[in-house]
Amino acid sequence: MHLIIPKSYDPKLSVKETQQAIRYIRETFQTEFGKELNLSRLSAPMFVTKASGLNDNLNGVETPVSFTMKDLPDEQIEIVHSLAKWKRVALKRYGFDMHTGLYTNMNAIRKDEDLDNLHSAYVDQWDWEKVIAKDERTMDTLKATVKTIFKVIKHMEHEVWYKFPKAVHHLPDEIHFITTQELEDLYPDKTPKERENAITKKYGAVFLMQIGGELHSGKRHDGRAPDYDDWQLNGDILFWYEPLQLALEVSSMGIRVDADSLAKQLKLADAEDRLQYPYHQAILHDELPFTIGGGIGQSRLCMLLLGKAHVGEVQAALWPQAMIDKCEANGIHLL
Repeated sequence: MHLIIPKSYDPKLSVKETQQAIRYIRETFQTEFGKELNLSRLSAPMFVTKASGLNDNLNGVETPVSFTMKDLPDEQIEIVHSLAKWKRVALKRYGFDMHTGLYTNMNAIRKDEDLDNLHSAYVDQWDWEKVIAKDERTMDTLKATVKTIFKVIKHMEHEVWYKFPKAVHHLPDEIHFITTQELEDLYPDKTPKERENAITKKYGAVFLMQIGGELHSGKRHDGRAPDYDDWQLNGDILFWYEPLQLALEVSSMGIRVDADSLAKQLKLADAEDRLQYPYHQAILHDELPFTIGGGIGQSRLCMLLLGKAHVGEVQAALWPQAMIDKCEANGIHLL
């Protein structure tokens, strides 16, 4: 069990007040976010068939929760890890126009997570996806979208301060952009996580770009599935989080693979067997729109804006009893 206990922690809001703040943040943010990025709210599945190839494989080692259904006895059904692939198919299926897109509430179970202050087996995020033109698959498009998302998060800080002034956690005014290779060059003797902490503490908010491929050291900064993000055009939004003295990832996002980058990345990941799936074939034959998309953690955002010490303060999940007891003894009330 890895657990950080902040010194003299004060949750500021009662459990009931926290629940009111959670509702306010979630309802307000998704409305503003959808408006700024020209996204429509859509319903989404909690499970997909394994044969569709639509589930997110994450780092390739996590096992999805799976089951069978009475009326589909020959299908293996999987709880989604995320909707990274499903969204792109949905944009085509529902006929979304250029520069429009969707967002949805995504709920998942990641049973192989290592539980700590930030990680839960229950995942709740806004998954979003937007149609772009082929010539917009650029770093400029990626950075402009990140700046828009950052602007909405900053606006939410002011909204939360107005409603819950004693609880709001203040955020930096700007976001800094850096690639994983630039970060390795800057801190060659640090681990990837130590690098993230160092750069995010320095700037307050960072968009760390180009995650998934090998660096000059021959190592990867972090794992990333090879079949949705283009590893040259993706990244994570990180905030320096003073209560826990670490970088808090709020969003993972990127411009999605085209036929060339999909084939290249599947080969690098030794995952070319995935080319058998309908989703991958559709990309290879240019049957899906070019898109940009990602996920924004709902509980992570609530945690960030309210200065909470544990994600379990803003979502109801399961935790080891030893963690529950230690948190309660230090004023951290898990839902």
